[in-house]
Amino acid sequence: MSIWWSLHLRRDAASVPLARRLLLGTMETAGVDPEISYDLSVALSEACANAVEHGGGGTRDHASEAFRVTAYLDGEKCRIEVADAGPGFPAAGTRPRPQPVPAEAEHGRGLCLIEQLADHVHIGNKPGRGGAVVSFDKILKWREDAPLTAV
Repeated sequence: MSIWWSLHLRRDAASVPLARRLLLGTMETAGVDPEISYDLSVALSEACANAVEHGGGGTRDHASEAFRVTAYLDGEKCRIEVADAGPGFPAAGTRPRPQPVPAEAEHGRGLCLIEQLADHVHIGNKPGRGGAVVSFDKILKWREDAPLTAV
């Protein structure tokens, strides 16, 4: 079984719960274990919130006011990618690894949470065009009564 979808969303806070609800609904319909669904939805929310906050360019053009979310449920794995049109991350050799932040901090937890909730994480830049790409995947577990189990 394979399911995929892609959204082109405005860089607006209201886009974050929209993406999250679509992912949760897809996984619930497919029969993914609720704990796995929850972990992936939190990671997606963090990646989207980062795109909304940091993903715009210096200009107010159409491309910098949007970001893209793509989700693939393929066999036993879910892969999610969030790409924006912002300045991207610093060069790979200079980019620090996400570090844990104090519990009372209001910012700076997103990438660290994504790394803790997903099995594999890739943080990088879009080749040639600028913008950040955060992709992550997780091995799926299925409910006993799953209507669409992996084949």
